[in-house]
Amino acid sequence: MSARLRSFALMTLVAVAAAAGFWLLRDHWGHALGFAPYLLFLACPLMHLFMRHGHGGHGHDHVQDSRNQPPAG
Repeated sequence: MSARLRSFALMTLVAVAAAAGFWLLRDHWGHALGFAPYLLFLACPLMHLFMRHGHGGHGHDHVQDSRNQPPAG
């Protein structure tokens, strides 16, 4: 399968999924809105899991490795 055909298939799949998601939310908005507070609480541990690189150390000293230092002299 060529890259152009694969790209077209992926874009088509995304468009169909977006349309199905819109239709599902439109018909079941009352049910989906009931889950909103739980999704907020779920977002906190997910952000800590996937965005750890943005934290400022948390007491871990970043000691330079002596093996990466150029030889003295």
